[in-house]
Amino acid sequence: MKVKYDAEADILIFIFRDAFPANAISEPGGVIVSYDENDEPVTIEFLNASKRQLFNPQELMLTIAT
Repeated sequence: MKVKYDAEADILIFIFRDAFPANAISEPGGVIVSYDENDEPVTIEFLNASKRQLFNPQELMLTIAT
């Protein structure tokens, strides 16, 4: 999985795998989920991430629990 932040667009993107999205659904609250041709999730995008305090680029910390 990859995590990207586009500062210009203020979008936080979780990329689960490199696949071409065939469909996308806009969820309430500024969340967009993209799916491949098999209806498996490819990405989740959070719009206005820093404005909604979902992400602060100055305090970047990622924790992965296994």
